[in-house]
Amino acid sequence: MEVKAVAKYVGISHRKLRLVADAVKGRKVEDALATLQFYTTPSARAVAKVIKSAASNAENNNQMAISDLKIVGIFIDQGSTLKRSRPQARGRVNPILRRTSHITAVVDTEE
Repeated sequence: MEVKAVAKYVGISHRKLRLVADAVKGRKVEDALATLQFYTTPSARAVAKVIKSAASNAENNNQMAISDLKIVGIFIDQGSTLKRSRPQARGRVNPILRRTSHITAVVDTEE
């Protein structure tokens, strides 16, 4: 039985998150968390948090062992963009686009 966890409106661009998510896709949960521990980016912390949440949902709600869980899918979707502006010389304005993302982690037992 697949179990999922979702984090919405994470304040990191979806392009940066996908680089980290592709590194752990299809691996066991324990191996993926060990790998993400050595990444220095904030993206790795955000992805690890969602994977831990999905693993705890599986353990508490469906009585699955964490050692048997595998990451079936991890999806990074683009969220809303906060639009800000920065003043420039001669009365001009440049836009600042603060991008957000939605992270979905799906775990299941290994067959």
